[in-house]
Amino acid sequence: MEVILLKKVANLGNIGDRVSVKSGYGRNFLLPTGKATLATVTNIAKFEAQRSELEKKAAADLTSAEARAVALKDYRLTISAKAGSEGKLFGSIGTSDIAEALTRVGHPVERAEVRMPAGPIRVTGEVVLTIHLHTDVNVDVTVVVVGAE
Repeated sequence: MEVILLKKVANLGNIGDRVSVKSGYGRNFLLPTGKATLATVTNIAKFEAQRSELEKKAAADLTSAEARAVALKDYRLTISAKAGSEGKLFGSIGTSDIAEALTRVGHPVERAEVRMPAGPIRVTGEVVLTIHLHTDVNVDVTVVVVGAE
Protein backbone atom coordinates (compact mmCIF):
# COMPACT_ATOMS: atom_id res chain seq x y z
CA MET A 1 0.00 0.00 0.00
CA GLU A 2 1.46 3.37 -0.97
CA VAL A 3 0.68 6.40 1.20
CA ILE A 4 1.67 10.06 1.48
CA LEU A 5 2.76 11.08 4.96
CA LEU A 6 0.91 14.11 6.35
CA LYS A 7 3.02 14.18 9.54
CA LYS A 8 6.51 13.05 10.40
CA VAL A 9 6.45 9.41 11.50
CA ALA A 10 9.39 7.91 13.37
CA ASN A 11 11.32 5.28 11.39
CA LEU A 12 9.16 5.89 8.32
CA GLY A 13 9.62 9.38 6.84
CA ASN A 14 8.89 13.11 6.81
CA ILE A 15 5.94 15.17 5.63
CA GLY A 16 5.23 14.61 1.96
CA ASP A 17 7.18 11.38 1.59
CA ARG A 18 5.52 8.67 -0.49
CA VAL A 19 6.20 5.39 1.23
CA SER A 20 5.09 1.80 0.84
CA VAL A 21 3.75 0.23 4.02
CA LYS A 22 2.01 -3.00 4.82
CA SER A 23 -1.72 -2.65 4.27
CA GLY A 24 -2.61 -3.42 7.90
CA TYR A 25 -0.27 -0.71 9.24
CA GLY A 26 -1.66 1.82 6.79
CA ARG A 27 -5.31 0.87 7.21
CA ASN A 28 -5.29 0.43 11.00
CA PHE A 29 -2.85 3.12 12.17
CA LEU A 30 -1.65 5.68 9.61
CA LEU A 31 -4.96 6.47 7.91
CA PRO A 32 -7.27 6.61 11.00
CA THR A 33 -4.84 8.79 12.99
CA GLY A 34 -4.47 11.27 10.14
CA LYS A 35 -0.74 10.68 9.74
CA ALA A 36 -1.08 9.62 6.10
CA THR A 37 -3.41 9.49 3.14
CA LEU A 38 -3.59 7.08 0.21
CA ALA A 39 -1.31 7.99 -2.68
CA THR A 40 -3.97 8.46 -5.36
CA VAL A 41 -3.79 11.10 -8.09
CA THR A 42 -6.44 13.30 -6.45
CA ASN A 43 -4.85 12.99 -2.98
CA ILE A 44 -1.41 13.87 -4.37
CA ALA A 45 -2.83 17.05 -5.93
CA LYS A 46 -4.71 17.90 -2.74
CA PHE A 47 -1.59 17.34 -0.65
CA GLU A 48 0.55 19.60 -2.85
CA ALA A 49 -2.04 22.36 -2.40
CA GLN A 50 -1.91 21.96 1.40
CA ARG A 51 1.81 21.26 1.71
CA SER A 52 2.82 24.70 3.03
CA GLU A 53 0.07 24.66 5.68
CA LEU A 54 1.10 21.22 6.91
CA GLU A 55 4.78 22.21 7.05
CA LYS A 56 3.95 25.40 9.01
CA LYS A 57 1.87 23.38 11.48
CA ALA A 58 4.67 20.82 11.87
CA ALA A 59 7.20 23.60 12.50
CA ALA A 60 4.90 25.17 15.10
CA ASP A 61 4.45 21.80 16.83
CA LEU A 62 8.22 21.32 16.90
CA THR A 63 8.92 24.75 18.41
CA SER A 64 6.18 24.17 21.00
CA ALA A 65 7.71 20.81 21.94
CA GLU A 66 11.18 22.36 22.17
CA ALA A 67 9.85 25.09 24.49
CA ARG A 68 8.25 22.43 26.71
CA ALA A 69 11.54 20.50 26.69
CA VAL A 70 13.47 23.56 27.87
CA ALA A 71 11.00 23.98 30.75
CA LEU A 72 11.34 20.31 31.74
CA LYS A 73 15.13 20.07 31.35
CA ASP A 74 16.82 19.12 34.65
CA TYR A 75 13.44 19.03 36.43
CA ARG A 76 13.14 16.81 39.51
CA LEU A 77 9.65 15.53 40.25
CA THR A 78 8.99 14.30 43.79
CA ILE A 79 6.16 11.84 44.33
CA SER A 80 5.05 10.53 47.71
CA ALA A 81 3.63 7.02 47.89
CA LYS A 82 2.84 4.51 50.61
CA ALA A 83 5.80 2.20 51.16
CA GLY A 84 6.90 -0.50 53.55
CA SER A 85 9.91 -0.29 55.83
CA GLU A 86 12.20 -1.78 53.14
CA GLY A 87 11.29 0.86 50.56
CA LYS A 88 8.93 -1.32 48.56
CA LEU A 89 5.78 0.48 47.43
CA PHE A 90 2.27 -0.72 48.12
CA GLY A 91 1.19 -0.70 44.49
CA SER A 92 3.18 1.07 41.81
CA ILE A 93 3.66 4.38 40.04
CA GLY A 94 2.83 4.27 36.34
CA THR A 95 2.69 6.62 33.38
CA SER A 96 -0.66 8.14 34.35
CA ASP A 97 0.62 8.97 37.86
CA ILE A 98 3.71 10.68 36.41
CA ALA A 99 1.62 12.63 33.87
CA GLU A 100 -0.85 13.78 36.55
CA ALA A 101 1.95 14.86 38.89
CA LEU A 102 3.74 16.84 36.15
CA THR A 103 0.47 18.49 35.10
CA ARG A 104 -0.27 19.42 38.72
CA VAL A 105 3.04 21.28 39.04
CA GLY A 106 2.51 23.24 35.82
CA HIS A 107 4.09 21.05 33.12
CA PRO A 108 1.19 19.66 31.08
CA VAL A 109 2.15 16.19 29.85
CA GLU A 110 -0.03 13.50 28.32
CA ARG A 111 0.12 9.94 29.59
CA ALA A 112 1.26 8.69 26.17
CA GLU A 113 4.28 11.03 26.27
CA VAL A 114 5.78 9.34 29.35
CA ARG A 115 8.20 6.53 28.48
CA MET A 116 8.94 3.90 31.13
CA PRO A 117 11.00 1.15 29.45
CA ALA A 118 11.67 -0.62 32.78
CA GLY A 119 7.97 -0.70 33.62
CA PRO A 120 6.17 0.89 36.57
CA ILE A 121 8.12 2.14 39.58
CA ARG A 122 7.78 -0.26 42.53
CA VAL A 123 10.48 0.96 44.96
CA THR A 124 11.46 4.27 46.54
CA GLY A 125 14.43 6.19 45.17
CA GLU A 126 15.40 8.09 42.03
CA VAL A 127 14.44 7.04 38.51
CA VAL A 128 15.27 8.87 35.28
CA LEU A 129 12.39 8.76 32.79
CA THR A 130 12.11 9.99 29.23
CA ILE A 131 9.31 12.32 28.19
CA HIS A 132 8.65 12.01 24.44
CA LEU A 133 7.25 15.41 23.47
CA HIS A 134 7.65 15.16 19.69
CA THR A 135 9.14 12.80 17.13
CA ASP A 136 12.41 14.73 17.38
CA VAL A 137 12.20 15.96 21.00
CA ASN A 138 12.84 13.83 24.08
CA VAL A 139 13.73 15.13 27.54
CA ASP A 140 14.88 13.26 30.64
CA VAL A 141 13.12 13.95 33.94
CA THR A 142 14.28 12.67 37.31
CA VAL A 143 11.49 11.22 39.44
CA VAL A 144 12.15 10.92 43.16
CA VAL A 145 9.83 8.52 44.92
CA VAL A 146 9.54 9.18 48.65
CA GLY A 147 8.01 6.58 50.93
CA ALA A 148 5.16 7.64 53.19
CA GLU A 149 3.90 5.53 56.08
